[in-house]
Amino acid sequence: MRMRIIGLGLAVAAMALICAGLSLGQEMSVFRKAIYICLECIGIG
Repeated sequence: MRMRIIGLGLAVAAMALICAGLSLGQEMSVFRKAIYICLECIGIG
C-alpha cells in the first residue's frame, strides 16, 4: 500500500511539472535538446 501511495505521488508530481513546463512554453527547448542528444549518441552531431 505504501509503494502505491509513493508511486501515485510521483505520478502527480510529474504531471504537475509537465503542465508547468507546457504553460511556460518550454516544449520546443526540451525537444531540441533531445534531438541533439540523440544525434550525439549516433555520432552525427
